[in-house]
Amino acid sequence: MTDEIPPNLPPTTLVIVLAAGRGTRAGGKVPKQWRPLLGRPVLAHTLECFAAFPRMVVIDPADAARAHRLLSPEQAGLHLVHGGASRTASVRAALEAAARLARPISHVLIHDGARPLVSARLIADLMAALERSPAAAPALAVTDALWRGAGGRVTGTLAREGLFRAQTPQAFRFDALLAAYRDFRGDAADDVAVARAAGLDVAITEGEEDNIKLTWPGDFARAEALIAKRNGEGAMDLRIGNGYDVHAFTGGDHVWLCGVRVAHDKALLGHSDADVGMHALTDAIYGALAEGDIGRHFPPSDPQWKGAASHIFLDHAVKLAAARGYRIGNCDITLVCERPRIGPHALDMQAELARIMGLDPARVSVKATTSERLGFTGREEGIAAMASVVLLGA
Repeated sequence: MTDEIPPNLPPTTLVIVLAAGRGTRAGGKVPKQWRPLLGRPVLAHTLECFAAFPRMVVIDPADAARAHRLLSPEQAGLHLVHGGASRTASVRAALEAAARLARPISHVLIHDGARPLVSARLIADLMAALERSPAAAPALAVTDALWRGAGGRVTGTLAREGLFRAQTPQAFRFDALLAAYRDFRGDAADDVAVARAAGLDVAITEGEEDNIKLTWPGDFARAEALIAKRNGEGAMDLRIGNGYDVHAFTGGDHVWLCGVRVAHDKALLGHSDADVGMHALTDAIYGALAEGDIGRHFPPSDPQWKGAASHIFLDHAVKLAAARGYRIGNCDITLVCERPRIGPHALDMQAELARIMGLDPARVSVKATTSERLGFTGREEGIAAMASVVLLGA
């Protein structure tokens, strides 16, 4: 991180990141720009937003050790400058340091180090605006009512028309801003105030609600959620599970299929009620959760499950999914048999499964097919079932 840059390079845009403040309102034992955000300092996220530009970071001398750990000398185009007693003094110090760089600076973006969510779109809009104006800054129009207050009481109202919430980065033609700072006396709220004091025209570009400045303790959780969403980590967690089950016929006068008693000249053999459709669906849910199968949760060696109704298993799987933060998007069950005929009972099966799982029946599909007299199902030795389920997480 040296100011020595080879000469005769074309003009360029420099990003000045202000990270010298103490940020006491944010709480914590270290200044907010050095606090961790998803395992990395806030400032690291901020600098990453401007990775395509040379960057100058303004720090408090007390943070020099932290800065050198974060900004290694091997990172080209990174410069450290010690800030002053105020924001205005810090920007002035950075501009003067930039004026001494060997590389000519044509434009400058000045940004708060505690705004780690700048988008490429916002930066592009600013650069486009600088082609028409000597200065530009992002802002959001005020849409809420504005009050004056004192002592916890409303003392008056203000018109919101024509008012904007200012954001950074604020962009300028470098020479114009440098001259404005050299002439400015006192402190200013931001760089736009200095530019306007010098008579510079400042264009307003569209800001972004996500471009938050970390100010209060609760802002960190919000920023983490926004960064995770931007990185795709906050996208809906979708899981798919498949289940397959088979039960052989034995003597009897009915079978249980998807929670419905169906008259038949045989029964299905199993430790429980042998509801092959519900077993396949239950296993599909367990599979989507990576929780094994029914046998793991309800071992057939345990006598308490002898003859158990299979809705017990399905209810357990559904509740386990809910406890993990998932809901069932939809499920599809296919019964494979020559007999009994499933069609006359399919709607009842759909309704019963929906009731057990607490779903709209439109999210439950029950259908059947034969195996064209092939295999054990074709020889009417038993029934097979296949099921698929989609689990949706937050």
